[in-house]
Amino acid sequence: MTCTDPVRFGLIGAGRIGTHHATTLARRLGEAELVAVADPQEAAARRLGEHLGVDWLTDPQALIDDPRVEAVAITCASTAHTALVVAAAVAGKAVFVEKPMAMTLADADRAIAAARAAGIPLQVGFNRRFARDFAAAHATVAGDGVGTPQLLRSLTRDPGLANPAGVPPWTIFTQTLIHDFDALNWFNPGARAVEVSVMADALVAPDFRDAGLLDTAVVTIRYDNGAIAVAEASFSAAYGYDVRAEVFGSAGMVTAGSPAHLSTAHWSAAGVVSPTARANTDLFADAYAAELAAFCSAVRSGSPTQVGGEDARAALRIALACIEAVETGGTVAVRDRDRASAGAGA
Repeated sequence: MTCTDPVRFGLIGAGRIGTHHATTLARRLGEAELVAVADPQEAAARRLGEHLGVDWLTDPQALIDDPRVEAVAITCASTAHTALVVAAAVAGKAVFVEKPMAMTLADADRAIAAARAAGIPLQVGFNRRFARDFAAAHATVAGDGVGTPQLLRSLTRDPGLANPAGVPPWTIFTQTLIHDFDALNWFNPGARAVEVSVMADALVAPDFRDAGLLDTAVVTIRYDNGAIAVAEASFSAAYGYDVRAEVFGSAGMVTAGSPAHLSTAHWSAAGVVSPTARANTDLFADAYAAELAAFCSAVRSGSPTQVGGEDARAALRIALACIEAVETGGTVAVRDRDRASAGAGA
């Protein structure tokens, strides 16, 4: 293989985000070649494989074992991520895995150890790091443009909650806000989260509160360098998909993100109208492509991935602390090990 040869991918998980990533690998990135997709649901695997003109399988292990596959993109249900990361690492395949990489700290450690033992690249899908405005904001912070970070903010507002009954407990922390936790860690380099407090409720679909739904949350995080961060999420932004961040420091402030899909604004007697993005794959289309391109570069060059297993573990620490804070109703320490109670791995 030369450094210019495309990285040959197999992708596991033919759902919404898997379909988006598979299409990017097959049709958008010259650095990549999609050779096969796998999903235990035959109809989903067949649909995606035939749509993109690649082989399709129902057995993920068979895809991992395929000698054509150099790298495995894991985009299936989160509960299966760790086992697949380990299986791919054991087979010597580079791994790109969607967030969260694991649902417990023990599993995160297992995935990290497997990748390290195999010497394979491991990258986790925290796409905001690859969005141009977020990357520019991070460069400003890293270049001392705001001085010492003191107050940080990150928010995610999804545009709708189509099926409240289909949302597993704690999703708002482990699936949604985990992006914000990673962004806040990234914007506060070298610092470590030490405690969290949480206010959360079912304000969008209150009839599902007793079933464990949380669709609205505000998290306060204290870091060991004294900085205080706030992460907030809602599952119902009527105006579109909204992701933003802010870092305020001793020498200034930097912001990133906007729900506006285009910079165009229409001014009329009715007011001002600006088009907004309605899905994450819309707002972050370029970032999703950029993270996969960066992964391909790491695979070919042998350089470290830009967001690895330790980053995923750091964000998960905060998510699990949030669950504990909701269960106990207090401010809790961000732990380095899973709690003994059943809720720790939820």
